[in-house]
Amino acid sequence: MNAATGFGLVERARALAPLIAGEADEIERTRRLTPAVVSALIENGFYRALLPQSLGGSEAAPEAFMQMLEEIAKADASTAWCLGQCSVCAMIAAWLDHDTAHEIFNAAPGILAWGAIAHEARAVEGGYRVTARWDFASGSRQASWLGAHVRIVDGDGSPRKNADGSPEVRTILFPVAHATLHDVWQAIGLAGTGTDSYEVTDLFIPERFTAFRDVSSALRESGPLYRIGTGSTFSLGFAAVSLGVARATLDAAIALARAKHQSLAASAMRDNGAVQGLIGRTEGDLRAARAYLYATANAMWRELSATGEFSAAHRNAVRLAATWTIHQSAKVVDTAYHMAGATAVFRSQPFERRFRDMHAIAQQIQARDTHYEDVGKAILSAGVDTRC
Repeated sequence: MNAATGFGLVERARALAPLIAGEADEIERTRRLTPAVVSALIENGFYRALLPQSLGGSEAAPEAFMQMLEEIAKADASTAWCLGQCSVCAMIAAWLDHDTAHEIFNAAPGILAWGAIAHEARAVEGGYRVTARWDFASGSRQASWLGAHVRIVDGDGSPRKNADGSPEVRTILFPVAHATLHDVWQAIGLAGTGTDSYEVTDLFIPERFTAFRDVSSALRESGPLYRIGTGSTFSLGFAAVSLGVARATLDAAIALARAKHQSLAASAMRDNGAVQGLIGRTEGDLRAARAYLYATANAMWRELSATGEFSAAHRNAVRLAATWTIHQSAKVVDTAYHMAGATAVFRSQPFERRFRDMHAIAQQIQARDTHYEDVGKAILSAGVDTRC
């Protein structure tokens, strides 16, 4: 991969990890990233990892972005999840005119968050009006701007259609001050993400604050990163977060095994053959998952950089690798958690929160089992090359 794009992000993330780990309990307790963590993320340019270089961003290659999130996730999954969400949201700048993108991303703190696609916006003179509420806005508590993906209807209420007959969907953007945020994120894991709901009433959105997200023909930036689009980049990023959580959990189990004596035996846990074998197999599983994810991203990026095309084969390869990696990471966390025995259930130990965080990650759209069906269907389609 091109190491020049995103240079230094991984090293800075690794250096910041102790601060984030030290704030993790407070993040969990308050269900928000702490001011110290948010300030450090901003100062190190992490929220700008995928922002175009034309706007002062890193426009990082996928590998650097993934490694950055992986390092942060080892310290705290909620921080990595928010950072991944808001970093990918910043990619929308590639579909906006330069002055509009500058207004959003180059005024402090320059953080954008959004939720799931839902509802409609009505076309009016000069823009759109919308009254709606959206869910799952990870990172919204740090954001200065919010976005929403909406279907467009004309003034008479008739839905706008694309040339292929599908609904016209735009991403609308507006200052967070124009919305009401609802504190609804009471979840078993990723508690600190503040993945709340937000609502607007009769809000006018000027035309220039809308974009056709992930539509190649509407791109205003030429970099290969933006050919990937936000959907596949979310998948790569959140799979990397799962790897970080799994790595930290397995490392904690290894550390415990080195130090712990079994209650009914004089021998150390590290001398137990069953424990040794389990750690060896689980280490192999984690290394294999990581190698597969990064090899897939590497092959995709190399071909995309050479051809300028993000193909259906690339999309399927990323989807399969990301889904499988998240599932494998969950298995690693489960194994490490059970290996730790009763020690793992205490909040003071480094297992319980990571167990919950990992299983919250595995419930997200990027880990849906239906992705295997989609890829399998493509593999079975005659004449379709599914290799990346």
